[in-house]
Amino acid sequence: MTFEIISLVNKIEMKEKAAQWFHEKWGLPREAYLESMNESINNEQSIPQWYIVLSDNGQIIGGMGIIENDFHDRKDLTPNVCALYIDENYRSQGIAGKLLDYGCEDMRDKKIRTLYLLTSHRSFYEQYGWKFYCMVKEDGETELTRMYIHKY
Repeated sequence: MTFEIISLVNKIEMKEKAAQWFHEKWGLPREAYLESMNESINNEQSIPQWYIVLSDNGQIIGGMGIIENDFHDRKDLTPNVCALYIDENYRSQGIAGKLLDYGCEDMRDKKIRTLYLLTSHRSFYEQYGWKFYCMVKEDGETELTRMYIHKY
């Protein structure tokens, strides 16, 4: 199976479709994704950034963003990988790892050397070089969630 990882700033004609795709996967308002994507396209800042994975027939099969804060109380732990998702039919093929590497490399090119990631997963991200950092409280939640760090 072949696929292509792209930054939305390099393929802005996909932003409407990408915003809809992320909305369907995560349930957050489509407009919130679109606003963040427009900010990345129209802004010279490094954050936010959005990436999508396209199948060989041009369908979005995965994606993720890098934003200032992924809805948690540790505003000092920034920027955050967010909304990482690979369609079920394409999982267990290393696509998530390649997408994470792509985002990390893009951030390194933008002089950002540390990323954070909020997740309930316990072992998935370690295989891609991420390390458990601390527990944080998600906005509106009472339970703590795992925060990972990736330095390069």
